[in-house]
Amino acid sequence: MAVPFVQGRLRDEALSVRVETECAYCRRRIHLEIDRELRHWVEEDGAEPVIFTLFVDFSKLRIPSIIDPF
Repeated sequence: MAVPFVQGRLRDEALSVRVETECAYCRRRIHLEIDRELRHWVEEDGAEPVIFTLFVDFSKLRIPSIIDPF
């Protein structure tokens, strides 16, 4: 699955991804959507998931692909 903020930028399309997951603490199901601008929407009232992206320092990257650092 390509993440929308990468694939959408490459294709210049407004892509989004729907994530179905659960809280690691209480096991409550969570449904959210993330668009190519990293805006996100959560369906469940009161759910406040922590959403983050990893940072790759390309000036220090010495391998041919960014996949491995993730």
